[in-house]
Amino acid sequence: MPLKLIRDDITRVSCDAIVNASDNELSGGGGVDAAIHKAAGPEMDEACRKLNGCPDGEARITKGYDLPCRYVIHTAGPVYVDGLHHEEQVLRNCYRNSLNLAKEYQCESVAFPLISAGVFGYPKEEALQTAISEITSFVMANDMLVYLVVFDQKVYQISTKLYVDIQQFIDEKYAAEHYDETSSARRRRHQQAKKKWSYPDAMGSAREAMYNQMPAYSYASREERAEESLEERLKVVDESFSEMLLRKIDEAGISDSDCYKKANIDRKLFSKIRSNRDYRPSKPTVLAFAIALELPLKETEEMLMKAGFALSSSSKFDIIVEYFIRHGNYDIFAINDALFAFDQPTLGV
Repeated sequence: MPLKLIRDDITRVSCDAIVNASDNELSGGGGVDAAIHKAAGPEMDEACRKLNGCPDGEARITKGYDLPCRYVIHTAGPVYVDGLHHEEQVLRNCYRNSLNLAKEYQCESVAFPLISAGVFGYPKEEALQTAISEITSFVMANDMLVYLVVFDQKVYQISTKLYVDIQQFIDEKYAAEHYDETSSARRRRHQQAKKKWSYPDAMGSAREAMYNQMPAYSYASREERAEESLEERLKVVDESFSEMLLRKIDEAGISDSDCYKKANIDRKLFSKIRSNRDYRPSKPTVLAFAIALELPLKETEEMLMKAGFALSSSSKFDIIVEYFIRHGNYDIFAINDALFAFDQPTLGV
């Protein structure tokens, strides 16, 4: 199952379990820890006292109480010093142990905050990449929907250089689109002016008289020919999106499961696509599969057409995806990082 980035208050996320970035005492002292304890109610404090603490990198579990989830998984993240005190490994253990605990309790969905990126001082970009790395490794091998919940846009950052490069690419695309639209409008105005002033009234009247003397055209026969042509054309229906997707998977020499996991797509959704020739996917789903199959831009556009879509220079979402394809970067989570940073929908489910 996929990893999904969302902007929300984690105490409002409805799923099987949410993860609490806590301290060693599980005290509910500050930040997301305090917010979760407050939303869960006083029973959470009592349950945490009975757990007798949690060492760095490990995880403990309680009920969700008043929260919209069955469980809360508490994990003690590292306090960042300088990156030389095993902070990254401890942070990785937080995600890994929390996910394994969720699996042990048969959770199908779990939501994480960005652990240690707040009052514990872990550099936000590094914390994000560690989170995505560990969660990705887990979801590639397990059927679980994992949310990474970001409350504040300032907490979420992609590298400054990548952001600038993408923004420049967007600006260039927008400028080209605006120029094309302006040129088209200018041509339309010119054509309309020509039509208006091309013929004097006398010539127009003569033309109308000439048309009136021409033999009547058989509209019935034209309609019959159009109907016959349509019937003939419908006998040869083009390859559908579903058929193209399955063909591309076979050509790539990968399994179905490898493809939908790389696409950040839920197994159940893939089953629907595979079993229904005429399935109409959403645009993010089509692009997710194109990224998973590492299709070049031309083949990506062809796959989009099969589902009735096209890339547009007036859509930031389309431009950002095109940027990554043109640069040969088919890491769907890196693409989703950028889409999320620009307030766009992400790829996959």
